[in-house]
Amino acid sequence: MRIAFRDLLIFSSSVAIFVSLQACLPLVRNDAQSEAPHGMILIKGGSFQMGTDDGMPFEGPVHNVELNPFFIDEHEVTVAQFDEFVKATGYRTEAERYGWSGAFDFASGEWKRVDGADWRHPEGGNSATTPNEPVCQISWNDANEYAKWAGKRLPTEAEFEFAARGGLIGKEYAWGDELRPGGKPAANWWQGIFPEKNTNEDGFLSRAPVESFPANGYGLYDMTGNVWEWCSDRFGDDYYQNSPRREPKGPATGDERVIRGGSFLCAENFCSNYRVAGRSRSTPDSGLNNLGFRCARDITNK
Repeated sequence: MRIAFRDLLIFSSSVAIFVSLQACLPLVRNDAQSEAPHGMILIKGGSFQMGTDDGMPFEGPVHNVELNPFFIDEHEVTVAQFDEFVKATGYRTEAERYGWSGAFDFASGEWKRVDGADWRHPEGGNSATTPNEPVCQISWNDANEYAKWAGKRLPTEAEFEFAARGGLIGKEYAWGDELRPGGKPAANWWQGIFPEKNTNEDGFLSRAPVESFPANGYGLYDMTGNVWEWCSDRFGDDYYQNSPRREPKGPATGDERVIRGGSFLCAENFCSNYRVAGRSRSTPDSGLNNLGFRCARDITNK
């Protein structure tokens, strides 16, 4: 079914402190393809402590996860990249087919149903995008179709968190434990009191061009902030309590899909999902002007 207004408010979670530990154990095989495809980064896999015991109930418990090596896009899929897909296939997104989508209105500080909002016009009307910003107003179903066309797939939630950590152990954010390292924002998130005032310390009111902020330890951009990103997994409140240690892929059933990384609307008083353990969800046909994706790919044998 189409998103309800409660789905437009999924971004309200309490500020929490992330204290899980990570230990990287290389798992790359000698016969694995080690050269990353263009625009992707090789993540060598390993073991890490996923989740947090100090956040939302569905963000814990902390549990050990082991992953095989995989490739992941170095940044979110851009408007230009999605445009190539549309031109090659004639694909129409769900927002285009529905004729409307959800968008945050900066003037009112509210989420609204906006007629004509789609990936070309994220806020509807005459709103526009730039080629190098992350594509948004993309549903899980749209993202999955793009990934298949590109010979890739959506990352699992575990892969996303492992990659977002960038090899750091026990850190709250993708860059360390300070939200403003050196007194400056390290990602595109809302500075100020949401939704009344954004001080724009990071230089952006909404979506920023990809690679506007430093990469993490794995060379990945915007694993935090900018736009939420779809993962392949279905969402389960209690999934972490019984998830498999090796290569977890989410529950077998569920009406919602996991989204990760937070967005330009996450603020200290409203949404703390710029934490590496932060997670949320939405229905797979949801489109929002702060929701996009990146792709992953399996390692293949030579």
